[in-house]
Amino acid sequence: MIDPHAANARVTADPMTADPVAADPITANPGAPDPHDHPHPTERAHPASRELPAYGTGHELRHAAHHAAVVLSEVTAGYDERAALTDITVAVATGTLLAVFGPNGGGKSTFLKVIAGLLKPWSGHVHVLGAEPGREARRVAYVPQAEQVDWEFPVSVWDVVVMGRYPRLGMFRRPGAADRRAVADALELVGMADHAQTQIGRLSGGQRRRAFLARALAADPDLYLLDEPVTGVDPTTQEDLMRILEAETRRGKTVIATTHDLAAAAEHFEDVLALNRTVIAHGRSDLVLDRDVLSRTYGGHLLVLGGEPLLVDDPHHHDQPPGREQHFHDGTHR
Repeated sequence: MIDPHAANARVTADPMTADPVAADPITANPGAPDPHDHPHPTERAHPASRELPAYGTGHELRHAAHHAAVVLSEVTAGYDERAALTDITVAVATGTLLAVFGPNGGGKSTFLKVIAGLLKPWSGHVHVLGAEPGREARRVAYVPQAEQVDWEFPVSVWDVVVMGRYPRLGMFRRPGAADRRAVADALELVGMADHAQTQIGRLSGGQRRRAFLARALAADPDLYLLDEPVTGVDPTTQEDLMRILEAETRRGKTVIATTHDLAAAAEHFEDVLALNRTVIAHGRSDLVLDRDVLSRTYGGHLLVLGGEPLLVDDPHHHDQPPGREQHFHDGTHR
């Protein structure tokens, strides 16, 4: 049984002063130059063409940290005494559109929470936008799964999207003209300007996804962490949301999104991460069509009918089930 308390003691140690065995391999020598001697292609090249290592420690991991938006090194995390993630080592390059897929309870939501700084890992090291998780919170937009939102709360769509500006405003500052303009632009971009004054609980499933993406857009982050952003929505909404996210990565933003829709992952995302409590595979999006990768990722949840793989999975299982769940699909609410 893993002792989370002992592990936390290792994680909270200052990597600049801790015992060398526990030191963070990424920041052990923060002033060192990028430890590589090969050129990188232009920033517009696909991340897989930038020779960015996905795994490794020491030299490789420090190299990755110079070019990545997110780096996890030997990370284990969970709830109470149950590990949801084990020995996760991965680097996500800046400007990547990454889909995280895997079975229910496989750690996808936990993976996002660790990056967002909402869950401290028991062991290992995490760097987000060059700092510890949470240090650059105003540059990160995290959107949880829809059922984790209290849809009965008496706020309008406009109010929800304004919340995306709060990290930039700081304490006790009211939104100004620039903030209102950012909110209006985000609502227009996601096609929700006509619903600005609608109470969020009256929205359909697809409209709710649009509203919360607008909140993320209004924050103007460098990193998007989106938990099931297109689950249960109609094809038009899916296409619209993915088009927006693709445009954000062209602007140099990084998008990490969990998904159950492997067809959408193959069609819309550049890279994928197969996750089942640990990293199964990480690479180009055609990995979701690889039967061996799917078999190792889903195990008994994968059936083969007529020579084609078929997933049997419950899209509403969570790494840590919330006490009260309500599930909404497009066209239905309350």
